[in-house]
Amino acid sequence: MFQDNKIWIGKSEDEKVYIYPKMANRHGMIAGATGTGKTITLKVLAESFSDCGVPVFLADVKGDLAGMCKPGVVSESLQKRIDGMGLAEEGFQFHSYPTTYWDVYGEKGLPLRTTISEMGPLLLSRIMGLNEVQTDILTIIFKIADDEGLLLLDTKDLRSLLQYISENAKDYAQQYGNMSKQSLGAIIRALIALEAEGGETFFAEPALNISDWMCTDCNGKGVIQVLDCQKLINSPTMYSTFLLWMLSELFEVLPEAGDREKPKMVFFFDEAHLLFDSASKTLLDKIEQVVKLIRSKGVGIYFITQNPRDIPDGVLGQLGNKIQHALHAYTPSEQKAAKAAAQSFRENPEFDTFETLTQLGIGEALISVLDEEGIPTVVKKCSILPPQSQMGALEDEVRKAQITDHLLYTKYTQYIDRESAYEILEKRVVAEDEEERKAAEATEAEKQRLKEEEAARKAEEKKLAARDKQIKSAARSVASSAGGTIGRELGNQLGKSIGGSFGKKLGGNVGASLGRGILSTLFKK
Repeated sequence: MFQDNKIWIGKSEDEKVYIYPKMANRHGMIAGATGTGKTITLKVLAESFSDCGVPVFLADVKGDLAGMCKPGVVSESLQKRIDGMGLAEEGFQFHSYPTTYWDVYGEKGLPLRTTISEMGPLLLSRIMGLNEVQTDILTIIFKIADDEGLLLLDTKDLRSLLQYISENAKDYAQQYGNMSKQSLGAIIRALIALEAEGGETFFAEPALNISDWMCTDCNGKGVIQVLDCQKLINSPTMYSTFLLWMLSELFEVLPEAGDREKPKMVFFFDEAHLLFDSASKTLLDKIEQVVKLIRSKGVGIYFITQNPRDIPDGVLGQLGNKIQHALHAYTPSEQKAAKAAAQSFRENPEFDTFETLTQLGIGEALISVLDEEGIPTVVKKCSILPPQSQMGALEDEVRKAQITDHLLYTKYTQYIDRESAYEILEKRVVAEDEEERKAAEATEAEKQRLKEEEAARKAEEKKLAARDKQIKSAARSVASSAGGTIGRELGNQLGKSIGGSFGKKLGGNVGASLGRGILSTLFKK
């Protein structure tokens, strides 16, 4: 409840307990065993921040936060609480709050989407359950996408790029290092599993524009953004990583704000232990960095969990506003955890913190907040105020009307599929196939040309050989005739000198035969 420019969250025996808006971005925690009233406390804080004019984001894990769009209804137990705390005199009244409903799957709210690029390789690796080597390779994949101007918007973009690199791994090895086909195949399988869990739905466009959350209604109340997580929580890693992405997005988008009179936005992270379960050292460092630095951007983060020990010390030390509901201490380990939780508060001499913590009733809590100077207050046992909006789930008809009548309905429900890595690589593959086809045709044409040239050469050689043969044959004939004539004449002269007319005739015949034979042999060679 917003009162005197302060957020009134509870009442002890002697005084009211407030969170000062200018200290609200020092973060906080709501902890306690199941059934002790954490959800009601979350609801009261969210309403109070909205009354203060601060936009709020909260994850609705059980579906019992959706009723904020309707005013609360009095019941016997609620009226008893109002009367017992004297709230009627304080101006307490039921009313509704400006609420926007979101759902990663687009079923119980506006589709809440992001892109593969905006999620980044580190968070995406966590969702996909990749090991360290595979995470490094995925980081290289993102670097290749940046270098080649390939937008990674949805899962088919990433899948097509992984397949393309797998088929051309040797071409990328020299510049980016070796990427084994086994590791690339493992990443592709993990991506297909992610698609089966709904990855095709929430990795898409239009992606969420965080500025659409930084708004107030016409009465100056901060709009409460409710993400329905009843289905998403079935994939705990997906749930926690998706909320961490939203924190990271706020951190990257918002400018430095310094100390403000009130936060720009307050972020409630329910089931916060899921964020830290099985988180790598790199991821834990990133979470701690975001928690430490996002305060200067004007954002307050409130973790809701069963036990403070679920939160790493590096993060826990950043939480200035603490609301601790009852913790069980039935076993030695539970007693140890409860004592550790009690010791984290600034001690109040009026009661034993450990004993009080284990004996708190429903709707009661130990509270320590930062005062106006930023100093933790002494812990106090308080009764938490009741919420002013409807408690419990929201009727389906009312929820549907709230979604379809919202100003952002048209913007976020129309799916967009612009040209990105998938389409570019498809064109590239087609172009490469066309180049290969043309190269193959050119090679075949060159082979055919060489074949034809060889055939022509052989035909020319054959033709020349035939001509040569004809020339030699004619030459032999001429030589034979000339040789015969010359030989006859020589034989005649020789025979005449030897034996008269008979000798002349015989010598002529012999000379002619020898002459023909000798010249024919010479021309044949």
